[in-house]
Amino acid sequence: MDDKNRNKIEAGIKMVEKWVEDHDYKGYEPFDGLSSIFRPLTFGNLFFDRLLLQLIRQSPINLRPLFGVKPLDSTIGRGYMAWGYCHMFKITGDQNYREKAAACLQWLIENKSTGYKEFSWGKHFDFASRSGLYKSFEPILVWTALIAQAFLEAYETFGDGKYLEVADSVCRWIVKLPRNQTDSGFCMGYHNRDFTADIHNSNMVGAAVLARTSRHTNNQEYLAVAKGAITYSCSRQLPDGAWLYGEDPQNHWIDNFHTGYNLDALKCYIDYSGDTEYEDNLKRGLKFYMDNFFEESGRPKYYHNRAYPIDSQCASQGIDTLSNFADVDKESLKLAQKVAYWTIKNMQDSKGFFYYRQYPIGIKAKAPMLHWAQATTYKALALLQLKLHRKV
Repeated sequence: MDDKNRNKIEAGIKMVEKWVEDHDYKGYEPFDGLSSIFRPLTFGNLFFDRLLLQLIRQSPINLRPLFGVKPLDSTIGRGYMAWGYCHMFKITGDQNYREKAAACLQWLIENKSTGYKEFSWGKHFDFASRSGLYKSFEPILVWTALIAQAFLEAYETFGDGKYLEVADSVCRWIVKLPRNQTDSGFCMGYHNRDFTADIHNSNMVGAAVLARTSRHTNNQEYLAVAKGAITYSCSRQLPDGAWLYGEDPQNHWIDNFHTGYNLDALKCYIDYSGDTEYEDNLKRGLKFYMDNFFEESGRPKYYHNRAYPIDSQCASQGIDTLSNFADVDKESLKLAQKVAYWTIKNMQDSKGFFYYRQYPIGIKAKAPMLHWAQATTYKALALLQLKLHRKV
């Protein structure tokens, strides 16, 4: 990519960074509809809860102000911003980024889920899905593990032992989760009440943070649990390299950003554990990802066989994963740049924030999310800049 487009990426980073900080790290989220003032009208019925949530989520027009949904804090948003600040510090050496990362991580320390000795985090709103109702602040594995990765990034960047202590505490929480034990590994629960676990991305992301923490603490239990989880998900990878979202028939779809989670997690596990048994799975998964989720223009597809909705999370995770694999496949970094340029050109508002989604015939859902579009894209673009900076 030429200097002109590289400068556009840098400008895109600065714009979204300013928007997030100007809004005090608060924003909407796709699934925040149950914080509506009209929630009592669902009478606690799961179907009506889901109906209200999906109405607000799927509308191209932002209904949240009309429905009394206010911008909220985001634990995962703070985690991703801290992670991005670490990358920016590595690029610039600017101490302001160290201070901003530290502030986000301290906020996370002070806002852990209550009722648990160990560190873990959940959403700031109730969430209704086909699997049931998740209450606000109930910790979930995928968010907790990704936030722990931000703490590990800070530990490896700044050397402050308290960040490793938080990650170690997270791992103690993870190893206590219920598991679906099989003859080929096990799947860890999405949360601490999930005894029918079958979701690959949370399972693999949990394994990754266990392996990364084990490298620094030499905790062999973490490594053994990570191995069992990775074995489960890699043994169920499809022949073409894809992963279903989950093994239950209702979870049989293949999408962009969850595939990216899986690939990043598997790479992290291999890099930090030294276990190369599943390198072929990694190569097949990356090939499937690059071949099926991105158009020639760089526009990210949501599903492997269908583009719409064009989603900001697919864009950000695409940039992130492709940048992460720059040392594995030289074409990966080139594709990351194309996705970044397309995203900035087509999904970033002049105010700095990134749009939530794009639908057919040019319809755009412009509601400014926090974690879903801003924090994830900030971290992804910062990683891309770091990879390009090191390449120069």
